[in-house]
Amino acid sequence: MTATIPFWPYRLFFLYIEPISALAGAYYAAFRPDDYLKDLSFGLAHPSSPLPTQTNMALLQLANLYLLFALNEHFVLSSTSSLLTWRRLLMGLLVADFGHLVTMAPVGSGVFWRVCEWNAMVWGSVGFVYVGATMRMCFLAGLGLNEGSKRKKAD
Repeated sequence: MTATIPFWPYRLFFLYIEPISALAGAYYAAFRPDDYLKDLSFGLAHPSSPLPTQTNMALLQLANLYLLFALNEHFVLSSTSSLLTWRRLLMGLLVADFGHLVTMAPVGSGVFWRVCEWNAMVWGSVGFVYVGATMRMCFLAGLGLNEGSKRKKAD
């Protein structure tokens, strides 16, 4: 089943805003690892500098996954109007959103709700993930897709 997926908000967010945000995360994890870890510490002791080789390797792998996320989301979704494809990809990303939030738990539960204490990196790792997950749930629920009218015409 294909549909016209509206530019606002879905195509704008999933094809451009979110992939660009993921590229920013990839940049910080790969090229500014000290800042990346310091900004995510949310009150924990800052990591030592220089970072251990294994930590640098893990951050480079994370940067690679952010890059994969950005490219997959943009290239797959921009290549189709298939609702099935959009739904399957966005469902996978929704699962990843919850997994990403779980990775923030070691800094304490306050990281999820003490918005006034968030820095830019926590806004990206928690606040922006809330936005992305909400957008995915809205899409998966069919909000703004006008699917009902297309189905009625086909019946």
